[in-house]
Amino acid sequence: KHFLFFSCSHLACTPLTGNEPLTILPLTSEMEEAAVKAHYKVCDRLKLEKKQRRMCRRDPGVAETLMEAISMSALECQYQFRFERWNCTLEGRYRASLLKRGFKETAFLYAISSAGLTHAMAKACSAGRMERCTCDEAPDLENREAWQWGGCGDNLKYSNKFVKEFLGRKPNKDLRARVDFHNNLVGMKVIKAGVETTCKCHGVSGSCTVRTCWRQLSPFHEIGKQLKQKYETSLKVGSTTNEATGEGDISPPKKSIPGHSDQIPRTTDLVYIDDSPSFCLMSRYSPGTSGRKCYKDKNCDSICCGRGHNTQSRVVTRPCQCQVRWCCYVECKQCTQREEVYTCKD
Repeated sequence: KHFLFFSCSHLACTPLTGNEPLTILPLTSEMEEAAVKAHYKVCDRLKLEKKQRRMCRRDPGVAETLMEAISMSALECQYQFRFERWNCTLEGRYRASLLKRGFKETAFLYAISSAGLTHAMAKACSAGRMERCTCDEAPDLENREAWQWGGCGDNLKYSNKFVKEFLGRKPNKDLRARVDFHNNLVGMKVIKAGVETTCKCHGVSGSCTVRTCWRQLSPFHEIGKQLKQKYETSLKVGSTTNEATGEGDISPPKKSIPGHSDQIPRTTDLVYIDDSPSFCLMSRYSPGTSGRKCYKDKNCDSICCGRGHNTQSRVVTRPCQCQVRWCCYVECKQCTQREEVYTCKD
C-alpha cells in the first residue's frame, strides 16, 4: 500500500517529494508516553533477543513492521505449500520443533522470514511509517540529469542494513547457525533481484523530455513463488574447514548420498542439513494429513500417502451471472450446484 503525504499550511496543500525531514504531529506528553508504552509492549510480546528488542524499541514503526512481516511471511508460506503434505502448519509446538532441525522446510521458513522483513521495512520507509528512514533517493540511477526524482521509491538500502543488523553477524563454527544465516541471505537476495525502476514521462504532448522515476519491489507473492522454486532445488550440505582462514564453510556432504547432488551450493541456493520426515502422520513436526482436503486429480495420491481418500457430496450456493448496474452496484443471481469434497483417510 502506498501513501501520499501532504504538507498543509493555511488550507493550501503542497505534495511532498519524500526528501523533506519527517515531522511528528504535536502530541501531549501523556499521548507520547502512551504511544511509547504501546510499541514497547509489542516488542516484548515478540520474544526477541536482547539486541533485537533494543532495535525494535528505538523506532515506533519497527514493532508494527515486524508484525506485518511475520503475518505476510506466514500467509505466503501457507499459500505456497497449500497442495503439499507439509502445508506450513505453524502452530506453537510444530513450529518450535521444526526450527530445532535443519530440514529444507526450515530453510524455506528462514528465507521467507528474512525476505518478509526486508520487504516490509522498505515499504514502511517509503510509506512514512518510520522515524529513521524515508523514500529511497536512488543515487545510482543512470542518466540522472535527464530524470527528475519525483516518485517515492521503496528504501531497500536502509531495509537491507536494518535486517542484516537485526539478524546478526555471520557465525564461524556452528554448521546449523551458518546454514540459517545463509538461508536468511538468500531471502534478502531474492528481494534485491526483484527491484524494478518505474518511470513516468512528462512533457508537451506526451513527449518524454523529463522522466520521473522511482524503484519498486516486486509483489511479495512473486518473492514467495521464487523461494518455493529454490526450496524444490535446495541442496543438502555438510561442513568443512577453510584451511586459509580456519573458519567453517558450507559444502556438499562428505558421504555421497543417493539421489542427492554433490554440487557446491551457490549463495542463491537454499541449503539444509537434515532429511525431512514424510509429514504423513501426526508427529512433533506436523499434524499429519489425516482429514486434509485434497484435489482428486491434483494431489490426493501424494498427500494422502497411499491411504486413499473419502468423497463427500454437498450443495453450495454462490453468486453467479453478475452484472454491473448504474450507479453503482453489482447485481448477481444465486446459483446452486452440487460439488464433491475429497479428504484423506485416517
